This record gives sequence, structure tokens and C-alpha cells, in this order.
Amino acid sequence: MPAPAAAPAADRELVVDGLSVRFGGVAALSEVSLSVEPGSVHALIGPNGAGKSTCLNVLTGVYRAAAGSVRYAGVELTGLRPHRIAALGVGRTFQNLALSPTATVADNLLLGRHRLTRAGFLGAGLRIPRARREQSEQDSRVREIAGLLELAEVLDRPVAALPYGDRKRVELARALCAEPTLLLLDEPVAGMNADESARLTAVIARVRAELGISILLVEHDMTFVMGLADTVTVLDFGKRIACGTPEQVQRDPEVIRAYLGGAP
Repeated sequence: MPAPAAAPAADRELVVDGLSVRFGGVAALSEVSLSVEPGSVHALIGPNGAGKSTCLNVLTGVYRAAAGSVRYAGVELTGLRPHRIAALGVGRTFQNLALSPTATVADNLLLGRHRLTRAGFLGAGLRIPRARREQSEQDSRVREIAGLLELAEVLDRPVAALPYGDRKRVELARALCAEPTLLLLDEPVAGMNADESARLTAVIARVRAELGISILLVEHDMTFVMGLADTVTVLDFGKRIACGTPEQVQRDPEVIRAYLGGAP
């Protein structure tokens, strides 16, 4: 069955309504609701084990929900396979790097273009004109994305030869090469030093401004979150305890209790 047609940019809202996930007798998420407005940055935060990554796994079809609804651009995502969700324009990065370390940066980014390739293996192998044109277009788009993420100078280098912060930007670039309209980032600055984190913050802000995509991110680095997010949703023990602007969330007594373990 073909994926539903992409919606206009203004209609690409992510709506999570009453989402619940159980693993055996354990409730990983309990009636969690949130929405990501088109073109916005929405952060999902909370202590370890709060259910943040579980939520991303449901949104991308890795986990199945026990109850609730997830809709993107008017299409129900719950029950869809991961590849069909990706075809709707939902991209993702992971906590742990999932790159090919011996391949070049360019080859890793081209892998992100795979679902957009139409010529097929045989056509590419025979170098038919249509396949050559498509390859040229793919290479050009890879260079554009690499430039946006400040990776143009390392396209021919193997990923394993790059510093950790650069590799994290390669993973982000690969996700962008799939042309997502909604990007899910799972702890994008985990393991980075302050300079690397600040650089990635600026890169993500530029990506959002130039590509107009929506971003839902999970992160523990509060400096990163508060400097980038328009809206913040806070989870604790699988339940939503707060949602608002970064300033509102930082003052919320329930958030202070969850992070500090006591009253404000």
C-alpha cells in the first residue's frame, strides 16, 4: 500500500493524544499528550527512565502503543511500520551513533538518500542516463546538506577519522538527507563538550530556519534545551507533569521536585 501523500507545510502538526505504553506489567508511558507545531522546536525532557526515548520509539513505529493516538499531518501513525512513517517525512537520530565508521562522510550521507532513489540498483550499475542524472542530483543535495552542517571539508574522510562532535553532525546530516519534515533527535549533544554542544545548537537553529522543518528532541542538557526549544514537555515516571515555554517549565514546582527530589 502506498504511503499517504505529504501534507502542505502548514498542516504538518504532530499530535500525540493519551499515549500509553506497557512492557509486561510496567507502564512506560501513561496517557501522555503533546503537540509539535509546524516549524517549531519542541523538547521532551525528564529524569532517566521517564519514558522519553520510549515516546520517540512509538512515534517511529519501533514500539506499539497500548492506547492513545499519534497523528502527523492528519495521518494516524499508530500501527504503521517504520518505513511507512519515514515515507511520511518523519526522520530520526539515535542516542548511540549508527554510522558506517569505515565509509566516507559522503557515502554515509548518500545512504540517507536511499529511500528517495528511483533508478534502482540495475539502472545505477548500467549507468543509464536517467540513473546518471539522478546520481548527480543526489551528490549535489549531499553537498548542500554537508555545507549547511559545516561538513563540506570532510566529505571524503572516513567517519572513524572524525572527532566525536563531527560524527554527531554527520548523523544529523544523514537524517536530513532523507528530506524529513519532522525530525526526532534523541539526545543530540550527549557526550559532547561545551564547545561542541554550542556549535550543534547553532547548526540546529540554522537547519530549522533554512529548511523549515519541525523538531522534537529528547535531551538532558538543559542549557541546550532552554536555548533552542519553543516548547518543553516534561515527563516523570511515564507521565506528563508540565508543558510550556522554557521559562514556565523552569519555574514549575513539579519539575523542580522531579529533578531535585524536593520542594522548590
